[in-house]
Amino acid sequence: MFKGKVILLLGARQTGKTTLLKNIAAKYDDVMWLNGDEYDIQMRFKNATSVQLRGLIGNHKLVIIDEAQRIENIGWSLKLIHDAYPEIQLIATGSSAFELRNQTNEPLTGRKYEYHLFPLSFAEMANHHGELTELRYFHTRLVYGYYPEIVTRTGNEIDSLKFLADSYLFKDVLMLDNIKKPEKLISLLRALAFQLGSEVSYNEIGNLIGLDSKTVETYVNLLEKSFVIFKLHALSRNLRNELKLSRKIYFYDNGIRNALISNFQAIESRQDAGALFENFMVSERLKFNHYTRNFVNPYFWRTREQQEIDYIEDRDGRLAAYEFKWNEHKKVKFSKTFTRAYPDAGTEVISPQNLTSFLMTPDE
Repeated sequence: MFKGKVILLLGARQTGKTTLLKNIAAKYDDVMWLNGDEYDIQMRFKNATSVQLRGLIGNHKLVIIDEAQRIENIGWSLKLIHDAYPEIQLIATGSSAFELRNQTNEPLTGRKYEYHLFPLSFAEMANHHGELTELRYFHTRLVYGYYPEIVTRTGNEIDSLKFLADSYLFKDVLMLDNIKKPEKLISLLRALAFQLGSEVSYNEIGNLIGLDSKTVETYVNLLEKSFVIFKLHALSRNLRNELKLSRKIYFYDNGIRNALISNFQAIESRQDAGALFENFMVSERLKFNHYTRNFVNPYFWRTREQQEIDYIEDRDGRLAAYEFKWNEHKKVKFSKTFTRAYPDAGTEVISPQNLTSFLMTPDE
């Protein structure tokens, strides 16, 4: 705050961006709150000069613009205010990274700090009420996920997740001009949900739901920029038989994934328990790395002979390989092909018995 930069806060709808900013705003005087969804606010910003924008802001020192991507050319407006009145702290939020980044990347080059807010995380909840308590909720989290409303209002998880998925989560994607067939988008998401933890072929999914592979790729990219899913690419360095162009697709939240396929069975009786555990661990590690500024490049690894490793991190050139095993009694051996090709890589098996160290302790 007040370090001479515009702050951008990005994240999916209903993850708590507005709540977080209201808590921050309560610590300051002279706060102006603007809602980008409101038509009159959109009009005040349209083609406004720096003088006109100052007239809107007045003497407020902290200006928060919620859902800023709704305002046409918001990036240039933020630049005008920042350059003309550097004493004003600007914070802009958006639930569509696609729109907000498109509008701010060029005008705010060198002028912004960018933060992501994800659904609640294992580490946050463990810090909130203790590791033991959070571990007692672990099986529930695998099924219902970590959206704030799900965590704080127990007893109505299924209805809340259905409402989130149907009414909020895809709103930003569906409003984009690129989406001509919203029913195909939902079919795509369901297909991805059923392929959790597996390699994804855009051609195969396209044939399954009736879209060409380029359209599937476009939809996947939009869903990623709206914080519904994210991609993990294959590591390929040393071996000819390593898969180079493969990708896996994960959901930021297990609950949303399960809502898409309408399966809220208890984890103990599910056929996809291993895939849910893998999605949970990869998405929680992503949150952990982002919040702790643990800068890594994440991958998975697989060869044409079907040898594979679930998750790999490259930090400063050093590889750490992880296998996720829901059944901790099942023995795991890391591929000799991998260990010979990358002899300096660390290896570790993560199960429900030792997940805390993976999600709460920075690697040395």
